[in-house]
Amino acid sequence: MRYALLLLAAILPFGPLAAQESRSSSAKPQAHVLTPTDLKWGPAPAILPAGARLAVLEGDPSKAGPFTMRLEMPAGYRIPPHFHQVDEHVTVISGAFQVGMGDTFDPGKLTTLIPGSFGVVPPGMRHFARADKVTVVQLHGVGPWGLTYVNPADQPNAASR
Repeated sequence: MRYALLLLAAILPFGPLAAQESRSSSAKPQAHVLTPTDLKWGPAPAILPAGARLAVLEGDPSKAGPFTMRLEMPAGYRIPPHFHQVDEHVTVISGAFQVGMGDTFDPGKLTTLIPGSFGVVPPGMRHFARADKVTVVQLHGVGPWGLTYVNPADQPNAASR
């Protein structure tokens, strides 16, 4: 009996450590790495004008939580004036992304962002965009992501896709 109690006293202090190690090892974050060939491109959501492609790299942009996605726009692509409910973080990956601020699409207000450029558009700020050549931007933030057009008539018609 004494031997069993001594054994129990010797093992007992390590039980919580073993359980903690088991929990922490299963809760350890895992690396999430993608190469360009790993990206799964598909049509951009119907909220955007037709012709763009989108790849989600992390998270679910339609839900609460962090997300990262890439948007590939063809030459001549335009996004009418709109705004977002959350911060939108934009990094230009390739091409040239043009962005302007305001309620109307004014080419004179466009600023060209080259690859490596970064910007943050705060919630509610009206802005518009254009890509004169094939351009890829990376968008990230905390969702849900979406956009509201300043002029409801600019809303793309999902049925025409």
